[in-house]
Amino acid sequence: MAACAAPPRLSVREIFNNMSYGTAPENPATCRPGWIITSDPSVTTSEANWVKPENRQFYVTKDPATGETLATTVEGEEADVELAVNAAKQAFEVWSKLPCHVRARHLYSIARNVQKHQGLLSVLESLDNGKPIRVSRECDVPQVVRHFYHHAGWAQLMNVEMKNWKPLGVVAAIVPWNFPLMSLTWKICPALAMGNTVVLKPATYTRLTALLFAEICSEAGLPSGVFNVVTGDTAFGTKLAMHRDVDMVAFTGCTEVGRHIRRATAGTGKKLSLELSGKSPFIVFDTADQDSVVEGLVDAIWCNQGQMSSAGSRLLMQESIAPELAARLMQRMQCLRVGNSMDKSTDMGALVDESQKKMIAEYVEEARSEGAEIFGPVLVAMTFRTTKEAIALANNSPYGLAGSIWTENLPLALEVAMSLKAGAVWVNGHNMFDAAAGFGGCKESGFGRSGGKEGLYEFVRSAWEERPNPMPGEIEYKTFAAVHGADTPPIPGQIMQPKLLQIDDVPSVDRTYKVYYGGAQKRSSGMYSRPIFDHEGKAVGYVGDCTRKDVRNAVEAARAAAPGWGKRAAHNRAQIIYYVAENLELRREEVARGLCTLTGVGTEEAVGEVNACIERLFYWAAYCDKYGGTVQETQLYGATIMVREPVGLIAIACPDENPLLNFVSLFAPAIVRGNVVVIVPSERYPLPALELYQVFETSDLPAGVVNILTGSRDHLSKFLVEHQDVQAMWYFGSAKGSKFVEWSSAENLKRTWVNYGVRRAWRNSQQGSGEEFLYHATQCKNIWIPMGEIFAN
Repeated sequence: MAACAAPPRLSVREIFNNMSYGTAPENPATCRPGWIITSDPSVTTSEANWVKPENRQFYVTKDPATGETLATTVEGEEADVELAVNAAKQAFEVWSKLPCHVRARHLYSIARNVQKHQGLLSVLESLDNGKPIRVSRECDVPQVVRHFYHHAGWAQLMNVEMKNWKPLGVVAAIVPWNFPLMSLTWKICPALAMGNTVVLKPATYTRLTALLFAEICSEAGLPSGVFNVVTGDTAFGTKLAMHRDVDMVAFTGCTEVGRHIRRATAGTGKKLSLELSGKSPFIVFDTADQDSVVEGLVDAIWCNQGQMSSAGSRLLMQESIAPELAARLMQRMQCLRVGNSMDKSTDMGALVDESQKKMIAEYVEEARSEGAEIFGPVLVAMTFRTTKEAIALANNSPYGLAGSIWTENLPLALEVAMSLKAGAVWVNGHNMFDAAAGFGGCKESGFGRSGGKEGLYEFVRSAWEERPNPMPGEIEYKTFAAVHGADTPPIPGQIMQPKLLQIDDVPSVDRTYKVYYGGAQKRSSGMYSRPIFDHEGKAVGYVGDCTRKDVRNAVEAARAAAPGWGKRAAHNRAQIIYYVAENLELRREEVARGLCTLTGVGTEEAVGEVNACIERLFYWAAYCDKYGGTVQETQLYGATIMVREPVGLIAIACPDENPLLNFVSLFAPAIVRGNVVVIVPSERYPLPALELYQVFETSDLPAGVVNILTGSRDHLSKFLVEHQDVQAMWYFGSAKGSKFVEWSSAENLKRTWVNYGVRRAWRNSQQGSGEEFLYHATQCKNIWIPMGEIFAN
């Protein structure tokens, strides 16, 4: 046999002349034939009670770089879901009642044991996923350790920092293949810290580190059933999400699957968080350091083979620097090292699966002809002239996950960061993450956060609230509440019967109740009226019976008001709400008399409801300048600023009980945090709310901030939730209506808050106000600002 020729040895001068990388391979033998060969798992509880059900199909996991078979895992079926969820449900009864310190010790122990096996996890993650070992070792696994340490702290502090909240129950965590280990950690840590138990379904392509992690949890002493793993295909994940005993679904993946899960869980009472796709802008101004930009761009789009939702896949360059920057980027691309994922000097490893490579190639061809967008290592570039144009281009996307800004001008960076519609914005950097700062998006990038205190709220419910178990039945979504005027047709002559004419009779001036939008009283567009009856069934007046056109007009008015109201100083917003309270107090007796006549409550109770409204307005005015955000204590050398921004345009459908108080309790927290609203007052008793538009007109409330439509709650909710310019829908009505709202929200993935037909005690301070309302009225954005002029990073 001929001997293989040894590679030529280079002199020191030659090495410095070409600056070529040498290979630095990691030995995959740490996994093969060790852990992979000795494990044959399918379903596991956290004591590593491996269950091997009979008569199952199997999935073969292969090394994406070589095609070599790594392991075989079971394709789970419904019985496996039942087993795992039951184990989690039983464990919850004990785990949720453990002292906070005990749960903190368990999370701390997991962190320590992950550190013991950090090398093994890094190698297995790269073998399973194809990403470079450098990314697994220096980014992914250290993030896992950091999250468990950080959330051990939150477990310890739950009774102090989250004292008005309680755990949900069983959490179904469904994670993707691009960051298998880090994604599962983002779900498991806050869930366990808050007292929940978890059933994890890893991605089809990448199951191995999840199964290894279950063994590490067992080694760490985590009690049986607290953490469970089931393996299967995409449809298997839906079965897990829909299990009757799953209380919350935490999903990370593509937007289309997120829509499917939103529709599948509609009306079930399950809480839902979605971290979905993104097309993040990478904005470069002429004041940027171009050398830093080029390296940052390589990290932003080609890290993890571009297979990450936050990849900076849209390059926006200021026109004056575009030619030079493009040339620098092309030169840097010549040095991008593509190769074996086990080589520490590799910049880009293998795509996760052959099918993904084929799909990206097809998208590239399609993009050349149609301008499609891709999930993969493909960059799209365009130019801008002004800052306003850059912001408009960046926000001109259905997604809102992340973005980065490159400039040495800090005031410019901050102004652009505040203007981007995204959940995370990095200044002079990209893809920076930490357990102390929540990550997640808005628009079609989903809702909910992973990390930080803001991420804890996804895994808890208010302490007073019980798990809703609605039974809405089947709904015909296309026809639900679609017909206008079908429920209460107007019948003239009900309000006042004719009487004999007397010479000294002077008729009263007719009171016409109108709808209110754009700061003006208007008749409903269809010119239809709706009779309102008092508690005895006597007709007492007519209100406008609004239609789809009224929804359109009100939304347009709210959209026009949104930019100005959102940018007003918080102190100014507070003064306006205080003024509303002041003017309502001047009309207290008049409004109370109206409540007595309409609802039949006594005078004392009616006055009490008006007083409660005034107090609640004061309460929310106080929060105008006290819930704006905080500085996060991340590992960044710099400042990570968490800003609680307004959601945008919120549509609200009010219930019938306490018609004035529920109206005030719902619109006030929304507008104090900078949102604008289109609100439908009580369908049965709308008149007290309509008394307020005269209060608004005399209280300096800008036109379009609060817009009131009367009519059928479900009919108007249908068109509000389907409207593309509505960012959130709060619905307090029937179980069927709640299901319809959640199902319909999937179209553009707007946030929803529904009551599933369960009534609230609006006079109760916990149920009618509190942090729950602020949570729904805001969304968190983390802005990462590095430092480095004086001291080295």
